[in-house]
Amino acid sequence: FFLPVRVLSRLFRRLYMQGVRELYESTQLLCFGELTQTSGFEHAGHFMAWCKQQQSMEWVVYAKPPFAGPQAVLKYLSRYTHRVAIANRRLQSIDETHVSFTYKDYRRKGNNMHRTMQLTCDEFMRRFLLHVLPTGFHRIRHYGLLASKAKLNMARQALHVAPPPEIKNPANESKADSAPFVCRQCQSPMKVSGLRLPAYLPRAPPK
Repeated sequence: FFLPVRVLSRLFRRLYMQGVRELYESTQLLCFGELTQTSGFEHAGHFMAWCKQQQSMEWVVYAKPPFAGPQAVLKYLSRYTHRVAIANRRLQSIDETHVSFTYKDYRRKGNNMHRTMQLTCDEFMRRFLLHVLPTGFHRIRHYGLLASKAKLNMARQALHVAPPPEIKNPANESKADSAPFVCRQCQSPMKVSGLRLPAYLPRAPPK
């Protein structure tokens, strides 16, 4: 519907394996879990055989038609990839000293959200340049496999890595088990047997 799935899977397979080989050649490829003992990647022949085996398989790329059609996806992505800080239609007037434009005031409900603001040319340019990304930054966020802590267990299962052992602090346990009040005479823990309220409770101020 959007891209040929089979072509996309083979393209992804080629680029992915190319990156793996580059990491191996630069000695930056790390193995985790069971793969550490069974890979045999210390021998270049074993590594090349493994790469050949991976490239002989058909990789699965999941692609599903969107509910509103491909045009809705392209329209949504284009707002992030090709949209500037302000659209031309929002500019109302421009002269040598001031710029007037419309904006949405989300504190106002209903159909009366659109308002007009007038700024000096210097202030308008300052605010506009705040939306220009520095070198090396991208508009579309990509977190990868470890995008969220909620997916940490899934990542460990996929990599066959056991979670680290839980480190218990004996000092915290002793504090949790100790009573909050200790008798000064016998050093025994004290228990609350009841509460004594004052005979007169102050009234709240009149409304």
